[in-house]
Amino acid sequence: MLASKRLLLLSANMIDNKVKHFREQKNLTQEQLGHAVGVSRQTIIAIEKGNYEPSLVLAMRLAKFFKVRVEDLFMLH
Repeated sequence: MLASKRLLLLSANMIDNKVKHFREQKNLTQEQLGHAVGVSRQTIIAIEKGNYEPSLVLAMRLAKFFKVRVEDLFMLH
């Protein structure tokens, strides 16, 4: 594979998430969830839209908050 194609594949958004689904199940606002896990409302919005892939630490905080596995929130595709 050409290096440029490989770089393009690596830079493409490759993670889906169910953060919005779990947040809505708990009837939480984005602001409330952000406060609970130590980030801004804008960070939660970006994660839910797929514009931001959280760090491993933040992914683990979210999973712990929702009492699910990281794999239940974030999936590779």
